[in-house]
Amino acid sequence: MNHSMPTPPRRDWTIIVLMALLAVLVIASFATLPLKWREFFTADAVRSTLELLSGFAPPETSLPFLTKTFWATLETLAMSGLGTLLAVVFGLAFSLPASGRFGAAPRAAMRAVLNVLRSIPELVWASVMLIAAGLGPLGGTLALAAHTAGVLGRLFADSLENAAPLPEQSLRTNGASATAAFFYATLPQTLPQMMSYTLYRWENNIRAATILGVVGAGGLGQMLKYHLSLFQMPLAATVILAMLLLVALVDGVSFTLRRVLTR
Repeated sequence: MNHSMPTPPRRDWTIIVLMALLAVLVIASFATLPLKWREFFTADAVRSTLELLSGFAPPETSLPFLTKTFWATLETLAMSGLGTLLAVVFGLAFSLPASGRFGAAPRAAMRAVLNVLRSIPELVWASVMLIAAGLGPLGGTLALAAHTAGVLGRLFADSLENAAPLPEQSLRTNGASATAAFFYATLPQTLPQMMSYTLYRWENNIRAATILGVVGAGGLGQMLKYHLSLFQMPLAATVILAMLLLVALVDGVSFTLRRVLTR
């Protein structure tokens, strides 16, 4: 009687090899990076950290500064919202050729464009846009839109490619136009997933908008850079708290909307 172990299927071997390569990558990362863990936990490091953090307390609570922080918070929220909206419009337009609906050549060309858009970080886009549009939220909004359009365009294109083709083919067979078949058959299949991707990218853009403010794009990031550069820690603490509240608010709204969409 043969008691030999059965040979794992090829897919199982692929997963094992990928996990082994990932483990090797993690070990190599720890081996090559000069991580000084011992210095991080020394008494001097702990004392210096606590001394710095104590400078942030108590936060500035004067009404004029709170009012200024409130308007900067709205500016950051508007930058992220408008940048995401522009990205959705252009991402959806880019996703049509990128999904192969117009042939293999347009698909390859548009995917190359999307790779360029999403490979360039928001800070680099912001540097370019601020030179063209000047300091202020316009450059930050365009930077968010450019990078996010590349991300959403790729995700939307993948969603369209993975949609079941039979409903659209059935409508085309029964005389519907290509546009009508797309809007009534394919788009409804992918719309919940596209909305989920959009909400997730909006959450990311809230955080990115605060970072872009550091390079002069306005909003909370610009306030934070200004007050930290002057070592005005209580004022910087108020700005940081406003950032935390804004991110928590957007995360809550996004989570609620995703729950509604997935019911």
